[in-house]
Amino acid sequence: MTGSDRPQQAGFWATFKAVFWSFAGVRKRNDYQRDAGSLNPRAVIVAGIAGGLLFVLAIVGFLKFVVRV
Repeated sequence: MTGSDRPQQAGFWATFKAVFWSFAGVRKRNDYQRDAGSLNPRAVIVAGIAGGLLFVLAIVGFLKFVVRV
């Protein structure tokens, strides 16, 4: 495989967007196949951990708000 045959690496926002849609469970097959070749596995792991942490913090914040009111 030469340098011109490799897909371009996805940027931070493209990685975050792909992880977000994966959390939501909504992903087109074409988008998944494109992402599979362009996403950096380390970036996906970091984005997944950050997304999971934000999700948990949002739930905790929402529950604190509901219980307080």
